[in-house]
Amino acid sequence: MSASAAEEAASAPGPAHTDASGAALRLGLLAVLLVLCLVPFLFVLAISFGHKIEGAGWEFGFEFTHYARFFFGAAWPESFSQLYWQRLGYSVYFAAIAAVLAVALAFPFTYFLTRLSRLGQTIWLVILLSSLSLSEVFIVMGWDILLSARSGLPALLDALGITDWTKEIGWFRWFRDVGLASPRNFKFKTSGFATVLTMAYLVWPYAVILLYPALSRLDPSLIEAARTMGARPLTVTRTVILPLVRLPLVGSSLLLFVFLLGTYVTVTVFADPSQHTLAVSIYDSVRGSTLNAPFGAAQSVILLVAAGGFLLAGRRLSAAAAS
Repeated sequence: MSASAAEEAASAPGPAHTDASGAALRLGLLAVLLVLCLVPFLFVLAISFGHKIEGAGWEFGFEFTHYARFFFGAAWPESFSQLYWQRLGYSVYFAAIAAVLAVALAFPFTYFLTRLSRLGQTIWLVILLSSLSLSEVFIVMGWDILLSARSGLPALLDALGITDWTKEIGWFRWFRDVGLASPRNFKFKTSGFATVLTMAYLVWPYAVILLYPALSRLDPSLIEAARTMGARPLTVTRTVILPLVRLPLVGSSLLLFVFLLGTYVTVTVFADPSQHTLAVSIYDSVRGSTLNAPFGAAQSVILLVAAGGFLLAGRRLSAAAAS
């Protein structure tokens, strides 16, 4: 062995040095995770047990008053109220439908996106990534204009004569019964339709980005073999493509569902006040008229635990389906 080779071998990091560097990196990542995630959660958890001072602020304490108010109502034990259970239910309801709708709309788009040339895929991905810079407020403002009665979709339907046509065939009464029309014209604000539609649009780019890796790795020969055997496009999608990307579809839906649980602006603008979610209630408690930070923190903890429970259940279902 030459002298230069011996010097390079001596200066190369050994296994012990590599293990020490890896351990230091893992400890650093763990410290960042603790500071950014665990410490804020523990702080919110401590506030949720605090004592509300009437006419003032709050102070640290250890009482379950705010959790009892959520589960049983403010007047418990004299009376029982399901108000905050209902708000948690609407949080789950809107988030689940919007997440499934976003993934359902993103799936065909992403599939055809992966069939484009490399340049075409790059252009579309850049556009999608750029759209993520838009805030929820900006997106809601755009949909507010699109769904407004005077300048949006209802006015367009009226100008095209669709409103009068639905009245003639008797469909307009159904739209009015479900809250999508006034006695004279279509009305999409406020409604669950507008809420779900805006929430789905809000996370649709995320759905495309989450599904893109799985769909781009599909083996085209499997699809071509199914088509050669006479299978129609819908049959190929149902029997070949969907089974291969089942887990990414479920995982994307769960991630978007958890993300949408905290949607605030969309629900405030488009949902009926009787259908406001827990995120709106949390804001009203912390920054709104009630100024009850411990109760807002208790609601936040319950919402976080509910999200974690849904993620755990989805993970177990995915593991059971994969086995």
